Amino acid sequence: MGPFFNDRRDSSVADVKPLPRWFRAANHAVRAMSRIGLPLGPVCVLTVPGRRTGKPRSTPVSPLTVSGGQYVVAGLPDSDWARNVRAAGHAQLSRGRRREPITLTEVTDRELKERVMRAYPHEVPRGAPMFVQAGIASGPDPDAFAAAASHVAVFEIRPALPGQ
Repeated sequence: MGPFFNDRRDSSVADVKPLPRWFRAANHAVRAMSRIGLPLGPVCVLTVPGRRTGKPRSTPVSPLTVSGGQYVVAGLPDSDWARNVRAAGHAQLSRGRRREPITLTEVTDRELKERVMRAYPHEVPRGAPMFVQAGIASGPDPDAFAAAASHVAVFEIRPALPGQ
């Protein structure tokens, strides 16, 4: 998949815009800072085995807590990391030098996805403008994010089962 939001196969979001030029460089910087142990606020690094190669693939994410559950949102439901999560079902979540094995389950319940997305602008205030800038959410308010729930992938984070 290329570096553009409009590479998604889901044509239900017509006004999805290209990623800013700095986005890839920022993701590389976040991964590098995490590797050397610098915590970056709510940003974590999610490392998932590649669905074809099995090689670890890492991407920055911002987990959020809603009704006692922890979730991550893929603004691009067909992004490589979201497809890798679907294939593997497990990953590692790193914050600084702390690494935690986790399982990820895609949320299919519409109401829960809407609750998670409604909470997103409050829980991840620095990430929310990217969703608006990319055309995923029509505005910064919780209702606009809830309306975008059918256009994103939401994954529930749980501790990994023993042996995973």
